[in-house]
Amino acid sequence: MPFATVHLVRHGDVHNPDQVLYGRISGYHLSELGHRMAADLGDWFEQQARITGRTPALLVSSSLQRAQETAAPIGNLLGLEVDTDDRFIEAANHFEGTSRVAGQLRHPQHWPFLVNPFRPSWGEPYRAQVARMADGIQDLRDRAVEVAGEGAEAIVVSHQLPIWVTRLAAEGRPLWHDPRRRQCTLTSVTSLHFERDRAVPSIEYREPNAALLANASNLPGA
Repeated sequence: MPFATVHLVRHGDVHNPDQVLYGRISGYHLSELGHRMAADLGDWFEQQARITGRTPALLVSSSLQRAQETAAPIGNLLGLEVDTDDRFIEAANHFEGTSRVAGQLRHPQHWPFLVNPFRPSWGEPYRAQVARMADGIQDLRDRAVEVAGEGAEAIVVSHQLPIWVTRLAAEGRPLWHDPRRRQCTLTSVTSLHFERDRAVPSIEYREPNAALLANASNLPGA
């Protein structure tokens, strides 16, 4: 049994009819489908707790509305307060607030931000995202063990890109990637299982709302 597990949850579907890359912009809330996803995810965590006999000890979310709204039903069903920690916030992005980003790339004013896709030059560096996420995850893991002892679990509601690069780092893979190939769907659960004899956690990936994804928006990074 892992001495601790931290579940990284991506938020649910967002009301975004204009397909804006909303990033850290406030006011973007869950769609009707997103609220259903969040409710079903809460049910899923409650069922997992019954199966394993372990209820997560802590629940943390980024401050962004879509993450808070996703965390709320999980907290209600598990009897947990939702703490806020912006080490788990969405990545900063030069194109935040724009729609149809692919079309924006043709405009010369954006070209200086495209010179280094490996960093990336258009937003928060991948390594910086991994560093803040890892710092928050380690703190949360240790707090969960203090609260619930060996085998403790904690839940983080965060965002696609920070979760994905955290997984890439844990698996020893390059952080640069094609955004269309991220394995981090809406309300997916990327679980980091920490073992005492391993330097890095093992990864388990699940999609509790796989049946609902066909009707969800598909905007990489959102």
